[in-house]
Amino acid sequence: MVVITIFEVSPSHIQSGPSPLSSLHSNIPTFTFHSNSLFFSGSARFCSFTVILLLMDYNYLKEIDGKRLHDPLMMPKAMTTSTSSRIRVQGPIIVGAGPSGLAVAACLKQRGIPSLILERANCLASLWQLKTYDRLRLHLPKHLCQLPHMPFPLDFPTYPTKQQFVAYLESYAQSFHIEPEYNTTVVSAEFDHGCNFWRMKTSRVGLKIEESSTNIEYVCQWLVVASGENAEEVKPDFEGMDEFRGPIIHTSHYKSGDPFRDKRVLVIGCGNSGMEICLDLCNYNARPSLVVRDTLHVLPQEMLGRSTFGVSMWLLKWLPMRLVDSFLLLVSRLTIGDTDRLGLYRPKIGPLELKKRTGKTPVLDVGTLAKIRNGSIKVFPGVKRFTSHAIEFVDGKLEDFDAIILATGYKNNIPTWLKDNVLFSNKDGHSKKPFPEGWKGENGLYSVGFAKRGLLGTSMDAERVAEDIELQWSLIKRFENNRVTVN
Repeated sequence: MVVITIFEVSPSHIQSGPSPLSSLHSNIPTFTFHSNSLFFSGSARFCSFTVILLLMDYNYLKEIDGKRLHDPLMMPKAMTTSTSSRIRVQGPIIVGAGPSGLAVAACLKQRGIPSLILERANCLASLWQLKTYDRLRLHLPKHLCQLPHMPFPLDFPTYPTKQQFVAYLESYAQSFHIEPEYNTTVVSAEFDHGCNFWRMKTSRVGLKIEESSTNIEYVCQWLVVASGENAEEVKPDFEGMDEFRGPIIHTSHYKSGDPFRDKRVLVIGCGNSGMEICLDLCNYNARPSLVVRDTLHVLPQEMLGRSTFGVSMWLLKWLPMRLVDSFLLLVSRLTIGDTDRLGLYRPKIGPLELKKRTGKTPVLDVGTLAKIRNGSIKVFPGVKRFTSHAIEFVDGKLEDFDAIILATGYKNNIPTWLKDNVLFSNKDGHSKKPFPEGWKGENGLYSVGFAKRGLLGTSMDAERVAEDIELQWSLIKRFENNRVTVN
């Protein structure tokens, strides 16, 4: 006897192509359905459709059941232990315990879907905790940076400090009972078309002396990449760099200007970090200089009593981007002056259009421009080469320096471990799909935090991913509860 399973699915969720159940690894034969084979009333909120499973030989089904008992991929989660070399995870695996990973884990938790976060560091938000300078604050107001389902505390300032943001993330993880697997590095992740699962090889370093490094393979149906765009430092290689006798550090190792008191420091890179570190060095009586190689937009952090970003978002609801850009540049010139006179030349296209095309974020001034105007911070063009104690610039000038700080940014490391050429570029790891489509790939692959839209874009991606997985999860659970019985 064959029992035909009946499902109820919202018409808006029915799509052509393979069903999410087609990847369900079970003793029940899998199937696909197409929208052109479904018949339902357009006025009905829900539609019902029947899926007729082919009769299979009873002995074959018994053989499948026998294999399930010995195949680690088909075992229930309760039948595997943390000491085994292969662990099947029933829900999604999330790579990265930063804001993006925490956000999607919380959204899944709200929908009753378990997940596992793998994090290579020994703490959550490792970039914020381990690789940022002490004076860092959120550059955008807190209401634009909060993660889904939990606002910032009311007593937090408009622009929370680094320490406050980390405290918020830790409270967020506790509130949603998120417990990442720390010290676990994903070595490779590849979709296995034979079993329709993701196989993830990891390396875990023991936290105690008596514990040794272990290699575990995780198996899951959904993989969410949330490792961020700032996974690895970018360190340029200039001519003669090895000859320089002073310290050369990346901003990931800079905490404050205290070690650089009374020293001549060259900061290479003029993004938000480079500009703010120059300001911090001034506060410690250092003598900073700033290398500005490319054009850039510098905007006031606030205009008209509101955050510049908030004003931009509001204006974009009513005006085309070109006009909003013109407005931003006009107000900027009135409030912070002509930055070209300071050696900070603006691009030919506006700040929002530049962000859309290249992902390059405008710099929000928090006091650096005033230090450049009064001569506390010098501005130089690109670096040509290093000597033992000086830097030669592309304009021929030669200046002595005691230390170099590389504010040259970060890059993601996705191409080194993810075996996928559909969602992410194998060259630089950037999403191949433009915003807002870059959150979903193929075979249960998702990404969160790569839209170049800040924490607000992260929250949007997290909700989309959780909603999409929820649809598949609910179908699978119904399928399991209404599976075929053969007598």
